[in-house]
Amino acid sequence: MSVAGLAPSGRIARLEPTAVNAILAEVREARARGQNPVSLMRGEPDFPTPGHIVDAAARALRDGRTSYPDNRGEPALRDAVAQKLRRENGLQYDAGSEILVTTGATFGIWAALTAILEDGDEVLLPDPVYDAYQSPIRLAGGRARPVRASRAGGRFAIGREALEEAWTPAAKLLLLNTPWNPVGTVFTRDELEQVAAFVEARGLMLVSDEIYEAITYEGHGHLSPAAISPSLRARAILVNSFSKTYAMTGWRAGYCAGPKPWIDAMYLVLQQSSRGPATFIQDAATAALNGPRECVEAMRAEYERRRARVIDMLQDAGSARVLPPEGGFFAMVDLGEGSPASDQVRRRLLEEHGVVVAHGSAYGPGGEGTLRVSFASGGENLERGLERLRDGLRRMAA
Repeated sequence: MSVAGLAPSGRIARLEPTAVNAILAEVREARARGQNPVSLMRGEPDFPTPGHIVDAAARALRDGRTSYPDNRGEPALRDAVAQKLRRENGLQYDAGSEILVTTGATFGIWAALTAILEDGDEVLLPDPVYDAYQSPIRLAGGRARPVRASRAGGRFAIGREALEEAWTPAAKLLLLNTPWNPVGTVFTRDELEQVAAFVEARGLMLVSDEIYEAITYEGHGHLSPAAISPSLRARAILVNSFSKTYAMTGWRAGYCAGPKPWIDAMYLVLQQSSRGPATFIQDAATAALNGPRECVEAMRAEYERRRARVIDMLQDAGSARVLPPEGGFFAMVDLGEGSPASDQVRRRLLEEHGVVVAHGSAYGPGGEGTLRVSFASGGENLERGLERLRDGLRRMAA
């Protein structure tokens, strides 16, 4: 019920629902009409959280670890993060002053943008890219400026030339993610060195979203941009979470690492908002980082099998072809020349063939002509979904 003369703020008017939430609303309508669509859309692992992590949370609850957490993050967790970054990423960060524990990577991105941006600053953003970056940029007073991706050999890429073309004097930071959602590219050292040279030459900050780092394929390995050079580390904020690596989406635990002045600024943002994950959740996250890695490798290996299944099932899907992802658990499907708009194809697949995917144009103009297919969920759901997707694409092509 509205109040005469009052309306939500202009900031809210600039926000849009994410593609996933908009499509989910259509799925609910389809189910209300009696349909039973199969979803190949969401980026949520279907694995249970590993037992040793759940046990750590239960133990913490029994031990009374339910009071306010240290807002910077519990010391044990910050120590575990620092050790993980040193062990797995070759990065040195001080646990006391250069690491901040956050309520998931989403909050880490928001805190970084809020700490860095002034009103009117531009954020260079790959096109296509995860669409949920757009609204926090606007909330922080910034404007997204797309960086045109090139495509060759079934792979999306961004080089120095595209970055320079997108740059304006209003640019303040580059927001990157690797592995790159939705397109599955894992940036190489050479590509990241081009990024580093550009960021340093233009005096920008870099925010690096690395939540899919543990999920890579066929010899591709994650390299954190902050590890490229000390000078890039000095202007980079690393954002990560436990959601994808440890199947902990609902736990809402993440962390950021960066130079002390920026972490201090982000800490002020956090103090006025989430104040960090619950203490017992932080204890579970500590157990995740300090515990066995076999569970992580087992999940990655299963994603690799699912990836192969996606490629195999869709190799004869009319004019469409899969662009094999190097990392993450999404595959982009190129619809081929002359295809209708990707959103139109996506709607027809839902309404006529009972399968839910995301349209590439949801992630920017550079994604037009593609669909994003998730293999975060496997088993019968993946098989039925791929069968419906293949048959739908065949019929539309015919």
